[in-house]
Amino acid sequence: MRQVRFVFVATLAATALSACATKGFVRKNIETQRVSMAGQLNGERGERMGSDSAIRGDLGRTQADVAKVQADLAALRGDLQMLRTEFGAKISAMEGQITFAFPVHFEFNNATVRPVDQAALEKFATVAARYYGGAQITVEGFADPAGPAAYNLRLSRNRAESVREFITSKGIDGAHVKTVGYGETRLVRKSAKGADVGAELNRRVTFVIDAPAEATVAALSAHSNN
Repeated sequence: MRQVRFVFVATLAATALSACATKGFVRKNIETQRVSMAGQLNGERGERMGSDSAIRGDLGRTQADVAKVQADLAALRGDLQMLRTEFGAKISAMEGQITFAFPVHFEFNNATVRPVDQAALEKFATVAARYYGGAQITVEGFADPAGPAAYNLRLSRNRAESVREFITSKGIDGAHVKTVGYGETRLVRKSAKGADVGAELNRRVTFVIDAPAEATVAALSAHSNN
């Protein structure tokens, strides 16, 4: 009987110890999981804070870039407007191209840049180098209808070349400037030639710049203000 009681007590004690051990194990696991979850939450919180900080940094840089572009476009519009008001430039634009027609003319049967036109050409060179660096610029030359068409074609090419030499000497990269002569075509004053009134308007050059879209918009804006 005593032996049975001892076995019962021993069994009860073992059961109690087992229960205590199980509770301790469960508590330990719960604590471990709590610590792990807390660590994960802190890590996720840190990642979110880091991500938010990165987003704020990207947003700040984007806003700064937008502000710079807006400032550059405002400056470009101002300079284009100055070319129009001070030098009489006629600026027209279509997607991808801007055309500058200056009152830059030539003496009859002559391809030399006149001193009176140098200030306008120099200012054009400054604006083109500042805002259109790397863009393709085409100098178009024209002649009045006096003389043979073949001669006028060569003369118009020579005029474009003279202007190209001048603007490249003022800071424009010559590698991005090409010339073309149109002879006696596209006349401003039809049939005016030699000493006729308005004939000098036919002896001229124009510039065509292959420009990015935002620069085209600026040119259109400057054009619409007049």
